[in-house]
Amino acid sequence: MNIAASSLPPGPLMIDLAGLEPSPEELRRLAHPAVGGVILFARNYRDSAQLAALVQAIRSARPGPLVIAVDQEGGRVQRFRGDGFTPVAPMRRLGDEYERDPEQAVALAYDVGLVIGAELAAHGIDLTFAPVLDVEAGVSAVIGDRAFSDDPAVVARLAQSVVAGLSMMGVRAVGKHFPGHGTVAADSHETLPVDSRPFEAIWQRDLVPYRHRLLRSLAGGMPAHVRYERCAPGPAGFSAFWLGEVLRGRLGFRGAVLSDDLGMAGAGAAGDDPRARATAALSAGCDLALVCNRPEWVERLLEEAWPEETADVIARRTGLLGSPRIPDPFELELFEPYLQARERVRDWSQRNVWF
Repeated sequence: MNIAASSLPPGPLMIDLAGLEPSPEELRRLAHPAVGGVILFARNYRDSAQLAALVQAIRSARPGPLVIAVDQEGGRVQRFRGDGFTPVAPMRRLGDEYERDPEQAVALAYDVGLVIGAELAAHGIDLTFAPVLDVEAGVSAVIGDRAFSDDPAVVARLAQSVVAGLSMMGVRAVGKHFPGHGTVAADSHETLPVDSRPFEAIWQRDLVPYRHRLLRSLAGGMPAHVRYERCAPGPAGFSAFWLGEVLRGRLGFRGAVLSDDLGMAGAGAAGDDPRARATAALSAGCDLALVCNRPEWVERLLEEAWPEETADVIARRTGLLGSPRIPDPFELELFEPYLQARERVRDWSQRNVWF
C-alpha cells in the first residue's frame, strides 16, 4: 500500500496477541500497514487496569487507527470476566423471557447491550463480535444457547435491542454467522459443516434477521465457515455469491465484512496456505481477514505484497472504530443509566444460572 507512515489506515488483517501486554515483536506487527485490527481473548485480560493499559499500548504502537475487538456475547462466550465486567446470562435466556413477556424481554435486551457496551467502551474496545443472529434449531452444540431463539423474528427483535444498547455507548456490533450456523451440527472450529437446504429455505428462516431493519444498525457482519452446497460451492466466508450477490446485493448491507478465524478447520476449503485463505476471503468480499492463534501465519502474511485498497474498503474498516461514551473505567460508577441497567442485568443473570 502506498500510504504515508503518519496516516496509516486500518489494513486487511486482524491479528491477536499472546498475553497481557504486547511483546516487542507484536508491537512491530501492529505497526505494519497490512494490520487493521486486534482481537483480544481471555488470555489478554487479568483485570480492569491491565486491560486499559493493554489497549493504550496497542493504540500507541501505530501512527494510525487500529480496530480493537473482542467476543463479548454473554453466556459462555465472554472473554472478559471479573474486575470491571458484569456476568451476563446466555442470549437464549432473553428468548425465554420473550415467551413470557415480549416487552420486558426487549427492554432487558437493551440493558444487556448497554452494560456490555459501557464496560467495553470504558476500556477502549471498539467492537464486539455480537449479536449472534443464528436461529436455533436444536442441532448445533457450538451455537446452542448463544442464539436468542428458534423463531427468526424474535432473534431479529432482541438482537436489534442489544445493538441499540451497544450503540448508545459507542461500541460497534458485528452480527454473526451469516447466513446462519444454527442448522448444522458440525463445529466449524473442527471441520467444515455442510448445509444441504435450498436457498429459499435459508432465505425464509436463517436470513430473516438480516432482512430486518436491524441490518442497518450493524457496523459489520461475520460469515460462517459453512458450505451451503445447494447454493454455492465454497463456504460462505469465501463466496462471492453469499457476500456479494446476497449480503451486498439483495440485502443491501453497507457495513464491513470480517471473516471468521482463518485458522479454523472450516476455513481449510480455501487451502492450507495462509495466503490462499486470506486472499480467498478478501477476494470474495471480506474487508478484514482474522488470523488467530497462528503467529507464524501472521509473519508470513506480513511479508506479502497486498494491493492498494479502495476508499470504500478503507471507509468500511474505519467505520468499525468505536466512539466511547464512557472514557475510562472510573467513570462507569458515576454513570447512572449504566448503574441501573447493571442492577437489572445482574438480577436477571442470577435468576438464570448458567455457569
